[in-house]
Amino acid sequence: MKYLNTSLFALLIALMLSPVLHAQQYEAKWESLDKRPVPEWFEDAKFGIFIHWGPYSVPAWSPKGTYSEWYQYWLQSKKLFGNGDFKGDEVYQYHVDTYGADFPYYNFGEMFTADLFDPDEWASLFEEAGAKYIVLTSKHHDGFTLWPNEQANDRGFAWNSMEVGAKRDLVGELTEAVRKTPVKMGLYYSLYEWYHPWWQNDKDRFVEEHYLPQVKDLVQSYQPDILWTDGEWEMEGERWRSEEFLAWLYNESAAKDNILVNDRWGKGLRQKHGGYYTTEYEAGKVFDKPWEECRGMGFSFGYNQNEDAQDYNSAQALILMLVDVVSNGGNLLLDIGPDARGNIPPIMQERLLQIGEWLAINGEAIYGTRKADQSAQWSEGDRDIDHKGSYLGGDYILKQTINPSPGKAVKELFFTQKDGSLYAISPVFPKGDLLIKNVKVTENTMVSLLGYDKPLKFEKIGNDLKVIMPEISFNELPCQYAWSFKVSNLK
Repeated sequence: MKYLNTSLFALLIALMLSPVLHAQQYEAKWESLDKRPVPEWFEDAKFGIFIHWGPYSVPAWSPKGTYSEWYQYWLQSKKLFGNGDFKGDEVYQYHVDTYGADFPYYNFGEMFTADLFDPDEWASLFEEAGAKYIVLTSKHHDGFTLWPNEQANDRGFAWNSMEVGAKRDLVGELTEAVRKTPVKMGLYYSLYEWYHPWWQNDKDRFVEEHYLPQVKDLVQSYQPDILWTDGEWEMEGERWRSEEFLAWLYNESAAKDNILVNDRWGKGLRQKHGGYYTTEYEAGKVFDKPWEECRGMGFSFGYNQNEDAQDYNSAQALILMLVDVVSNGGNLLLDIGPDARGNIPPIMQERLLQIGEWLAINGEAIYGTRKADQSAQWSEGDRDIDHKGSYLGGDYILKQTINPSPGKAVKELFFTQKDGSLYAISPVFPKGDLLIKNVKVTENTMVSLLGYDKPLKFEKIGNDLKVIMPEISFNELPCQYAWSFKVSNLK
């Protein structure tokens, strides 16, 4: 009887608490939704991997300076945009020459076989690369879903990876594999679809009968850590019913306790509402809340066989880009584009592994850090980035560090901070002494080079710190591309 009373008491307590735990916490208003905190793991993560993969990975072609994942749009609209001057019909001409004028884009679905896709190998690569999260395109603007979904077929034919081509639940398989590792699992989802008949003719019906049930199915089925939306820019958030959806997501969905979202929820809403802020092929941005820069290793997000080795950013450029973004308080979401069979191109694997090798030594200066009082130490000169075109190429960071144009300033050091220590990351290994400006040392201050097991000598010169570099042979260098100096016990 005593045991029964204890059980009943526990049950009553649980029932009393359950309305509090599960009561609606967020109203369907931006004022309320924007108060949802971004989890600390995201601010700590700093490096994620974007994956663009779908039927566009079959032709895997567009002019240099454009996005190959937009193949269907370039094909049917004959309107190209990106970095460069285009006639507009380049993809159409390529398509006719390669597949014929009567070959529809939707035929690529059956050719998207993913027969060499090994989700465990992918997950292992991501972990070895030092990524803390990934974001997979569950559906891009062509509407093809990488998971079995009823709404994907409401065009009148099957248009999902379980029924077409691969005959596999690609989202499910990768989610299962990634969750065997410490890496967080995110899913990209495009709100709109270029050529869905409802989108073209009845947008309200598209939202009500296609988009909302589909995205809810994705969330309920896989409970991602991140829902990374896109394709929002042609319609206001009210018509997308974004506030209503996010209230459901935060209060009722199966992922409500952990889900994180970005800021792409309607025309004009980026960097204003939602979860963390996003930029794309930009530089120099700083925000008062968590944010993320996304870009490809080359230019295209989807695999573009038209891009050559010289179109890919070097490991040095990618690592310095990561450091630059992190010094400004952001994360870098770096994209890879597997081919239609599920191979990650070797050059992309190599770049990821090179980043992982660097992070294995320098991760202390990256993971879990926050923006320092100053993000960088500049030389004298003009700091503006000379840029033409729609999107900023990755060579910007080399021009700001190791290969400046005449009269341009360079970032001599990047700064991050964590646990009372300042990290000064140098894009050039110092010859002689290293001057770190505007730091206040104490009698307990220590300086070390990450990956080098001996403390470094230093002198205080006014408000500056002169690090006396030891003679280190090439073989003793702890890493390549950038070097992290830890300054601890400052004022």
